[in-house]
Formats: sequence, C-alpha cells, structure tokens
Amino acid sequence: MKELFVMLKKGNISAFTAAIVNFIISIIKGVAYFFTGNVALFAETLHSLGDAANQFFVFIGSALSKKAPTGRFPNGFGRLVNLVLLGAVLIVGIMSYETIKEGYLHIIHPTESSYFLVSLGVLLISVVLESIVLLKAMREIMHETGEEYTGISYIYRSFSKFKEAKPATRLVFLEDLVATSGGLLAMIAIIISHYTPFHVAEGLASIMIGILMLLVVGKVFLDNAAGALGEADEVMEQYIGDKVIKENGIKDVQEVVVIKEGEDFHVEVSVEIDPRLTVAEMDDIKDRLRNKILQEKGVVDVLVDFDEDDGVRTWKKSNEPLEEIYEE
Repeated sequence: MKELFVMLKKGNISAFTAAIVNFIISIIKGVAYFFTGNVALFAETLHSLGDAANQFFVFIGSALSKKAPTGRFPNGFGRLVNLVLLGAVLIVGIMSYETIKEGYLHIIHPTESSYFLVSLGVLLISVVLESIVLLKAMREIMHETGEEYTGISYIYRSFSKFKEAKPATRLVFLEDLVATSGGLLAMIAIIISHYTPFHVAEGLASIMIGILMLLVVGKVFLDNAAGALGEADEVMEQYIGDKVIKENGIKDVQEVVVIKEGEDFHVEVSVEIDPRLTVAEMDDIKDRLRNKILQEKGVVDVLVDFDEDDGVRTWKKSNEPLEEIYEE
C-alpha cells in the first residue's frame, strides 16, 4: 500500500487536476440539464463526465507506469500508460455515440429549451474552468519539453511542442481543447435557438461536439497503439546520435535506435572506433557514453555496441550534408 501511494505521487498532475475539474463541471451541467432539458447541455454533460473518467484513468496509469521492473516484467511498466489510455478512449467513444444520437433525435423532434440564462451561465462557467485546465496543460507541455517561454507565449508555442510531451499530458491538452471549443459551440447554439426559430441548432451542436470527441478518440488511439507496440522516436535518435559522434574516440555512428515505452526511452547505439584501442580504453568509452546518454530526460537504459572504423562516414548530423569520406 505504501508503494502505491508513492507511485500515485508521481502520477501526471495535469491529468489529476483535469479529472477533478471535469467531474465538478459534469455535475453542474447535469443539474442544469435536468431543469432545462437543453440537449446541448446534455452533450456537454456527457463530454465532461467522459473526460473526467478518462483523465482519472490516465492519472492512475501514469502513476503505475513508474513501478520498478520485476523478475516477471524485467523491462518495467513504461507501456502501461499507453494500455490504460487505449482503454480510456473507449469511454469517450461511448460518450461520443450517445452525444451524436441525442443530437440526431433533437433534430428530428426539435423543442425549445427553457431557462436560457441558466444554460448560458453554466456553460460560461464551464468554459472558464476548462480554459484554466487547458492553460495548465499548455504550460506542462512547455515544462516537459524543456522549453523556456515569456508571458503568454506558451499558449501558441505549446501547439508546436505537443508531440514531444508525455502521453498523459497530450491527452489532457486534446480533451480540454475540445471541451473548451465544445462549450463555446454549445453557447452559440443556445443563443441561436433562443432568439430564432432555428431550434435544431442545439441538436446540430450536439452532433458537432460528438464528432470532435470522436476525433480525439481516433488521435489518442493511434498514438497509444504505437506506444504500446514500442514506437521508435526518430527525433530522439537524431539528437542522441549527434551527441555521440562528438565524443572523443568515436569515429562514426552506425545506428541509433530509441524505443519509447510510455514515458521511458530505451536506447541502443552502434558506433565505430579505432581498432587499435585497448580493451581498457574501449571500456572507458562505453562507460562514458552510457553515463552521458542516461543523463538525458526519460532514458532508462542504454546498450552500446562497437565496430571497427571502416573510414566511411555514415552518420548524418542535423542540417549537415552527408560526407562520404570523413577527414582525420
């Protein structure tokens, strides 16, 4: 039990915060829907409830993935967060279906909702709260990717760094981006339905919100299916290869393989060295490389293989033309 609490402390805080906020929001929206019968509020209630459950599972998965390797699972539990996320998207998928179905029924049998100001006020409060969580997720992306920022520049810069963030943080970002957009869409639909005879606007908004949720489901599923299988990280491979080739004693880098398991990186490096080096000198190079790579964030193990220098440059650095024969 003590080990469980220790792991929970290491869980993704953004996911935990988002789960609490979305659960509170879902209760507020649900109560408002009970009194108003507004189908757009129904869609947003299911949306927030699905997000809350989803993000709670994400928090648990990110925490359990920190468990140390065991004899039965020597590679650790890094991929557990991907498996949990694959299960979590099923919840959002079910909520998406119910949202689209209810919107369709409202279009067939449109009705005018009551308590206009209550519906609008609830959605406004929800949008504000979800925006706060979204901004927190944006800052978390910048923190996880080691990017410095000034003022509110993180708001637009987080989009370009999205792919480099942890799976749990990416999910929170996507879900709250859709939640904020969905809340604004629902507000617009309620206003149109109240001030015009176009009462099907709420049903159309419900369907559009459901489609947005499905897009998140698809994106998260594809990303985490790759992670569960063991996805190669090409950006990290290039980065590590560029660092390795600068080390003393390294003549060339034949190959770098970086497998991402959840939030962890497993690295294999094959390098060329001078065959005249002694065993002790080669051992020193190997230890130096391993220690240097292990200092990189997220790297949990490193394998280094040696081959003799063939005099042909193989490794291509970033923004550098490949040299066929490198100079001594």
